[in-house]
Amino acid sequence: MSTRTAQTSAPVLDALAERWSPRAFDTEHRFPEGALRGMLEAARWAPSASNTQPRRFIVGRRGSEHFARIERALVGFNRQWAGAAAALIVNVAEVVDAEGQERPWAEYDLGQAVAHLTVQAQAEGYHTHQMGGFDREAIREAFGLEERLRPVSVTAIGALGALDQLPEPLRERETAPRERRALDELILARD
Repeated sequence: MSTRTAQTSAPVLDALAERWSPRAFDTEHRFPEGALRGMLEAARWAPSASNTQPRRFIVGRRGSEHFARIERALVGFNRQWAGAAAALIVNVAEVVDAEGQERPWAEYDLGQAVAHLTVQAQAEGYHTHQMGGFDREAIREAFGLEERLRPVSVTAIGALGALDQLPEPLRERETAPRERRALDELILARD
């Protein structure tokens, strides 16, 4: 597949410019010992409000029971491709602490942790794809999550696979030009 490097209006880190979200994952790829741990370690060191660290993860490697439970909870197009990833990770926010105090920034902090995981994965030569299309209650039930733990997203992670393993509509998405709004459209006010 040709390069998917973002055309940016200012220089950014290579791991950010080269990051994109594939759907074609190598079905034979398995992570070497410790590789997933390094990505989760990057997530661990992400900033959080008052250092509360309200992020939790459910990690399933392809072929494991955890992976199968996560895969069964996927919906829509995600069911057609995500099972090829080497791992699926459910990203969970602890929205209420063990003492019953709300953590209003928990989902934001989880997002930062997932972003750190994503950049670490990219820097190590892997790809990730974030998904919101999954049944949260199915995840909650499958892993016995307390109400204070909110499943927010699922990350598919692995090595790139062959484009021809995808159904045609997904192939088109895989090769479509990468687009973002212009930077000036995102800035609401500036000095």
